[in-house]
Amino acid sequence: MHRRIIVPSALAASLMLAIPASAADFEPGAPGIGDSYYPASGNGGYDVSHYDLRLKYQPATDLLEGTATLVATTKQNLSRFNLDLGLKASEVRVNGRVATFTTSGEHELEVTPATPLAKGKSLSVVVRYAGKPSELKIGGWTAWHRTPDGGVAAQEPDSAVWWFPSNDHPLDKATFDVSVLVPDGTQAISNGVLQSQSTKLGWTRFNWRSNKPQATYLATLAVGRFDITTDRTANGLPVVNAYSRDLGDNDGAARASIERTAEVAEWLESVYGPYPFNSLGGYVPNVTSGYALETQTRPFYSPRQFANGSNVSVVVHELAHQWYGDSVSVADWKDIWINEGFARYSQWLWSEKEGEGTARELADYVYRSRAADDPFWTVRPGDPGAENQFDVAVYERGALALQALRDEVGDEDFFAILRGWPQEHAYGNARVADFVGYAERISGRPLAGLFDTWLYQPVKPAGPAAAEAGVAAEAGPAGADGAAAAAGTSTKPVPPKSWKKIAATNSIHEHEHGGR
Repeated sequence: MHRRIIVPSALAASLMLAIPASAADFEPGAPGIGDSYYPASGNGGYDVSHYDLRLKYQPATDLLEGTATLVATTKQNLSRFNLDLGLKASEVRVNGRVATFTTSGEHELEVTPATPLAKGKSLSVVVRYAGKPSELKIGGWTAWHRTPDGGVAAQEPDSAVWWFPSNDHPLDKATFDVSVLVPDGTQAISNGVLQSQSTKLGWTRFNWRSNKPQATYLATLAVGRFDITTDRTANGLPVVNAYSRDLGDNDGAARASIERTAEVAEWLESVYGPYPFNSLGGYVPNVTSGYALETQTRPFYSPRQFANGSNVSVVVHELAHQWYGDSVSVADWKDIWINEGFARYSQWLWSEKEGEGTARELADYVYRSRAADDPFWTVRPGDPGAENQFDVAVYERGALALQALRDEVGDEDFFAILRGWPQEHAYGNARVADFVGYAERISGRPLAGLFDTWLYQPVKPAGPAAAEAGVAAEAGPAGADGAAAAAGTSTKPVPPKSWKKIAATNSIHEHEHGGR
């Protein structure tokens, strides 16, 4: 008999082949993705490429039942990972096998797979869950709007945890299939294109698809009784607009505004380049909030946006976000200026196009309307802090920064920058510093100082607005207002014709969640 003798080194080698890695090589994914303002948002260790959400919703009771399938890739050797979910999970499977799970914090679902997960491998996660979203509060606020005939998920910076498990941060964007079963006579609205609709035994299923990367907070769900209008753009994109049937006096103004969506999008294409997604539209549910939100392909509008009549300016703002905020998303919530400054400046450009006041005139008005000691100037749009993330200064001072850039580089380079940026970063994420670098590259000019002045210094800049109004602008506490008084000119600026409509959209940033 021949006996094979295994020496210690050979034995060790064979064990290494049998066990690919020791337990020490596998670690839990981080419970947060590393955001400056919201450390608990998102998770580490994996990247989601697709969400498949199969939901059933009962409008009468607000009961939501769901099965979510996440297709992802591991970014490290994972012993455990987290999902963001506020509703109660009943079962989790990872790669087809039952996984154990527990909860922590306000919205962390901690999942431990049956076997550790190696880095760079495909990953499927199935979560069964249920609950009443209207009963969920996180940090004292909610992203779920209960309506007389259903419910709506729309909020910023978080909304996903109220209705599906996710990696809830803009850094992890994915495509979506959203299938919703609701009682007959009720509609379910979501992002993208309606793929199919079927009815059986008193229930109707709506299947929506968003085929381009989408941040989780930009995913939306609205269930209720809607009047839905459909059309196609000249380029063949489907247009879907939806209006609650009980909007009352705001109904006509809402329709007069949102039915111009295709027209506004065509104009925005002339400024920012081709529309980046597979559908257009907007919806107005019967909610009591006052804000609007750039939910991808189908912005959400509160009825109060139209309480004083039609307002196409708010449509311009939310559609501009499809390029600036949705296609190119923030890498960190402190970079909110690359969303909001551009959406507000788009309203100024629309005013210019409509002959109701140029962007230059609007910049002058905003600049001269705020005294040097106004707290407005202490907010830094380039990094406003979580408490000021949706402060009006992020919008208006943010737009002033763009007008200052336009003054510095001239229209040719300025509009080349506006058009090129969303093409270069399409479907990705970016930071304020990335935009500054891009603007310098396209214009061939050093611009860091200009952006530091307008985005980061907590004082009123000496600006060209006052000088072009015939006032000698000067630095210091008195600023342009003091110079105007010294020159004997009126310090009370006259608003351009478009200002009232633009100012009426200021509530778009009042997200009613205590500055979260």
